[in-house]
Amino acid sequence: MSHLQNLLLDSLLGTKHVDSAALIRFQERSLSVATPGFSVMPSDVRTLVNGFAKNSLQARREGLYFKEKDYKCVRADDYSLYAKNENTGVVVVKTNLYLLVATYTEGMYPSVCVEATEKLGEYLRRKGN
Repeated sequence: MSHLQNLLLDSLLGTKHVDSAALIRFQERSLSVATPGFSVMPSDVRTLVNGFAKNSLQARREGLYFKEKDYKCVRADDYSLYAKNENTGVVVVKTNLYLLVATYTEGMYPSVCVEATEKLGEYLRRKGN
């Protein structure tokens, strides 16, 4: 298991409020690492990368289609994208090299998922990743 995958498992899934997580290489638009059982299709990678390529107003207005679900965008800025679909959601944080993706499901606290994802994103940015 790689160092990056261990970070995802310990920092995110370890909270019990993140269902799955992945790191996407932003420039290459490719999956770097994901937690076991979490597959991110190339179309989903494009969707997330484009969420940051568009202006934030457009992302908020149009929402996000991820993992075959429509999500309502509740936050979109230069470094963060939060979207929800009923009781599930996706949190995306941009670092220097990656998009850090975390999902939560029903029964999990979105605020814990957001806080853990943002903190890991900040750590990766400080490390130059």
